Amino acid sequence: MSAAPDVSVIVAVYNTMPYLTECLNSLLGQSIGRDRLEIVAVDDGSTDDSGRELDRFAALHPDTVKVIHQPNSGGPAAPSNRALEVATGRYVYFIGSDDYLGEEALERMVKCADKNDSDVVVGKMVGTNGRYVHQALYKENAADVSLYDSALPFTLANTKLFRRELVEKYKLRFPEHMPVGSDQPFTIEACVRARKISVVADYICYFAVKRGDASNITYRADHLARLRCAAEIMDFTAGLIEAGPERDAVLRRHFTWELAKLIQDDFPGLDRELQRQICAGIARLADAYFTDGIRDAMDVKRRVRIALAHAGAIDELCEAITSEKEHGATPFVVEGERAHARYPGFRDPRIGLSDRVYQLLEESVPGHLAEGTELLASGWEQQGDGLTYTASVRVPVVGDTDAARIALRLAKGAMPKSADKPGARRLKTGHVLPPVVGEMRVEPAQDGAASVLHARVPLDHVTAKRGVRVYLDLVGRTYEIPVRGEGLPMPLARLWGPDGDPYRASALVNDKGRVVIDTAQLYPPKRTLVWRALGRLFQKPKTGAVRVLRAVAKKFKPNGAKKPTGSKRK
Repeated sequence: MSAAPDVSVIVAVYNTMPYLTECLNSLLGQSIGRDRLEIVAVDDGSTDDSGRELDRFAALHPDTVKVIHQPNSGGPAAPSNRALEVATGRYVYFIGSDDYLGEEALERMVKCADKNDSDVVVGKMVGTNGRYVHQALYKENAADVSLYDSALPFTLANTKLFRRELVEKYKLRFPEHMPVGSDQPFTIEACVRARKISVVADYICYFAVKRGDASNITYRADHLARLRCAAEIMDFTAGLIEAGPERDAVLRRHFTWELAKLIQDDFPGLDRELQRQICAGIARLADAYFTDGIRDAMDVKRRVRIALAHAGAIDELCEAITSEKEHGATPFVVEGERAHARYPGFRDPRIGLSDRVYQLLEESVPGHLAEGTELLASGWEQQGDGLTYTASVRVPVVGDTDAARIALRLAKGAMPKSADKPGARRLKTGHVLPPVVGEMRVEPAQDGAASVLHARVPLDHVTAKRGVRVYLDLVGRTYEIPVRGEGLPMPLARLWGPDGDPYRASALVNDKGRVVIDTAQLYPPKRTLVWRALGRLFQKPKTGAVRVLRAVAKKFKPNGAKKPTGSKRK
């Protein structure tokens, strides 16, 4: 390779066969071309066939692939640093040796960097085999994003394109003593120093693979190792960014992600001394960095758990985790225009946490409500020609609740995709709902941990599919919660309506697990059937018979019916 390549791809390798082969093939098949590409792979003392596989690729592609072998260092930091010493490209790009790239990834990212004069380019990443990758940053292409007002703090892996001039100017390297998270100090400082950070979101550049045996290093580190690394990253960040909203924007990620993951479902089963050490470590970081801004920006579940750990309330923390795991979302206590999550420790003078820790602050409400909303019973009530759908639904709110705050409606149209992940949505301010139809009654659940809405909704004689949804007014906002029915018995289909013109009503569960009421006329009027048949006929080439039939069809056309397809032909 005579001229310096555009990009050096750095691959730290340790026992990643057979994933390594796909990784290397994805690099050599890049559309940017091998004359613009350099691959620097460092074998960190692999004990499987990874080293031999690297040597095989180097022998086949000596002008593109450089291989370095070294004793095992215990993590990806040392081999990555070694590769930086020999990289010659204008840009450097890091890839995990068990991951792979989209064919046009490097070409698109280098083009983006050159066009925008970017020091860092983030290409869209997705997870495979169940690997989670945060997606908020990839909503659209961006020429210039900030570390402080975007989702970038939740995407701090080093799997990005970095201008090598920036890397060498600030001597950016990976801390080799950190078993996990060693890429974060490198990435954070690069983003702090960068003149411009760009995002390629319209193409999947990077496929992050979760190995079948979950042996990725991220999944192997123990609790205290992860705590120590999180603390070092947070302290490092505090040394780069002065106290204030910008630092909060970055460190919120570590409270929400790294620290919160230490007090998840497995925490109650840990040794008591280990629990104490974890809480003490979180308390030290909370004393230093858990500002009101970070607290209020977190969802209530994680916020309460961090606060209980900070207070050293280990029993209450274990109870909060276990109760939610076994019984689902904790109820909201509604008090006028405020609501609080009723987790352990709420207003307990021995612990002394403020109400603000437990207060509902919008961001986590839809998911919390969806998780705790449960269909208890559903059926039909038929009187004469009328049919009423009945449902009893458990809703996770207590306190100031009544039919003025909670109602069930049959809603037309699908929920937006934005509601799929949380399972519910907050309606926009100013959204006007139709009047409540039928009768609503709200009473406390027998266990006192929720409210039960009893609804009776009369059905119209219409052909329609409508979702069964609960609408809840909470803290000045209205939330729309689809009622789930997967695994529950649905009432049998029912016929109703006047003699000679019956309708059918069915309660169905759609592919998202939500209950839908489907009503339809059992025998549509003949003229409608004739009109539809003529519509199909009109799609065929014109004939004299068709012209005659068009004139006849006008006599059969039902009021409000659409013109049949093809009727615009002259």
